[in-house]
Amino acid sequence: MDGSRRYENTLIPILFFTWGIVFLGRMSQMYLAPYFAPEFHLRHGQIGTLASAMAITWAASTFVFGALSDRFGRKAMLIPAVFIFSILSCLSALAHSYYQLLFVRALMGLAGGPTWSIMTALIEESSPAMRRGRNIGLVVSAAALVGLAAAPVLTTQVAAHWGWRAAFLVAGAPGLLAALLIWKFVREPELGGTHERPSWMEYVAVLRHRNIWLCCIGAIGFMSWLFALNVFAPLYITEVVHQPATMAGFLLGATGFGSFFLGFLLPALSDRVGRKPVLLLMAVMSAVVPLTFLVRGLFLYPLLLAAIVFVANTGQGIASLIMVLVPTESVPAQFRATSIGLVTLVGEAAGGTLAPPLAGALAEKYGLSLTMWLAAAGSAVIFIVALSLRTTASAGHSSAVG
Repeated sequence: MDGSRRYENTLIPILFFTWGIVFLGRMSQMYLAPYFAPEFHLRHGQIGTLASAMAITWAASTFVFGALSDRFGRKAMLIPAVFIFSILSCLSALAHSYYQLLFVRALMGLAGGPTWSIMTALIEESSPAMRRGRNIGLVVSAAALVGLAAAPVLTTQVAAHWGWRAAFLVAGAPGLLAALLIWKFVREPELGGTHERPSWMEYVAVLRHRNIWLCCIGAIGFMSWLFALNVFAPLYITEVVHQPATMAGFLLGATGFGSFFLGFLLPALSDRVGRKPVLLLMAVMSAVVPLTFLVRGLFLYPLLLAAIVFVANTGQGIASLIMVLVPTESVPAQFRATSIGLVTLVGEAAGGTLAPPLAGALAEKYGLSLTMWLAAAGSAVIFIVALSLRTTASAGHSSAVG
């Protein structure tokens, strides 16, 4: 095994662990909402605002620090981001009011945002074209395994036994180890064989690419699906279907676990058959999850319900394609992190920031069932965007969109 392949096999597990832990910290508040919401007397709209506060700060920082990492290096931005994010995740346990928790989670977004654009750019720069989709999908799918499968089970069980504050501590602590591993083992990559830094005006050229605009719209659909589902499904299951919070954790864990497998299998398939057909398939499948939750009779058969959402959740695969692979394959190599950051900025600002409080406000007026329909609508947006994507033909990108 040559040195580059050996390093690739070291880098991917480290970034897999790091991204999983970061996403665990981000998503923990959603699964713990049934525990801290009564203590703080929160309304549905306020719970949505907690998610949107982190999303907007995450959106800004992933773009700004992603662009800075294109100029000044990846590790200098990534290591402090992971470390500070983990500390703030632990500090969530010390909140004694809604506004204290809101402030801490907003700061967490500032620290966590850079991890997404920088880590995915690192994978792009360290992977050959034939394994790019597989490697991106594998690392991104860590969010499903840790943040969507393990997190709802882990956090709700810890909260049930020791309280929600202990659950926030458990969610945050492993990130300190992740920062240490990045410092010790991750290398600063060479950017396309050139050390010349692009001018600030050259960054504007990223906006000339049609696929970037389409990916921005697709990211809005994806983020709307992700947050409408994960913010409100625990509340829908407990308040509308009248199931215990541990059942909500079990079902969301099942859907997250399924998303882990599909999250790297389908992007790996896109290396062979193209990004567009795989993205179309994933858009259809992702709509099945919220629509299945609306069939209340299925809650009489929790194992069957868990099996359906297990095989349908393609969320992490969608994130790999619409927010990483297609954008980076549509722009010059020196703007990889910038393109990821830009698409994420738009997706988080609209889908991650506006969607949760809007869904919360609508839920207060029309009921929590509406939030599941909103999640399905996000999948429909992704499908329409995928139909319009152009094939990428950049040098070195052997895997086309179409």
